[in-house]
This record gives sequence, C-alpha cells and structure tokens, in this order.
Amino acid sequence: MYFMKETTNKEKKMARIISTEDAPKAIGPYSQAIVANGLVYTSGQIALMADGNMETRGVEQQTHQVIKNLFYVLAAAGAQFSDVIKTTIYLTDMNDFETMNKVYAHYFGSHQPARSTVAVKALPKGALVEIECIAFADRHVDFG
Repeated sequence: MYFMKETTNKEKKMARIISTEDAPKAIGPYSQAIVANGLVYTSGQIALMADGNMETRGVEQQTHQVIKNLFYVLAAAGAQFSDVIKTTIYLTDMNDFETMNKVYAHYFGSHQPARSTVAVKALPKGALVEIECIAFADRHVDFG
C-alpha cells in the first residue's frame, strides 16, 4: 500500500506500508514498517509470535523471537540484516544486556550497524525487549 504526502514546497513524497503475515500484526494504529526514500523504518518488535501469542520464557528467547519478527518485516521490504544501518533496543532491565547482546550478535555477525540500547520502565504486553531498525530497502528480492 502506498500513500502520498504533499510537502510545503509542493514536492510529493511517496511511502510504502510494509505488512507481512509472517510477523505479528501491529497491536495499535501503526504499520509493521514503512519504506520511504530507499529506507525501511521498522516499528519496534516485541516477542509476539505471528499467531499473536507472547514468547514468555525469558529475555534470551524473547530476543530470538524479536529478531525473527524483524527478519520477516525486513524481508517484506526487500531487506535483510546486512542492510540494517541503525537499531534501537529497549530493555526493561539492563541486567539483561549481556544475554540480549549475545543473541543479537548471533544474527548480525560481523555486520555492526549503529545501535542504541535504552532502559525503559515497561514495554507493551509485558515484553522484556523491543527492537526497531532502519535499513536500506528493496536490495534483496526473492523470486521464489
């Protein structure tokens, strides 16, 4: 789905809404991601599974689920982890940083995008971790 916005200088900008059934549906009035000007901006992903159930086994398992969700949202935008240029991570307990970081490193490998990690009081649905990212879009197309 596309939408257009007219700016004050009458220049038109287009953005594309990204939606995939492989990741959980948004739990509010927002999109899973938006592609604009060649970049994909994901909404923060928590450890909801595609069926809407929450992964509750701890920060390690939640981080795996969050990154799985990001994988599918990025793929729907023609991107993959090597296209990510910035991530923001929200943790409800900074004591979980090392555990989360090991899982994160497993998926990103030697690719090291810019990153911020922030401690927050709470996250939706009682999540322990939430991750959002910015990546180059439409670089990888699966014709399968």
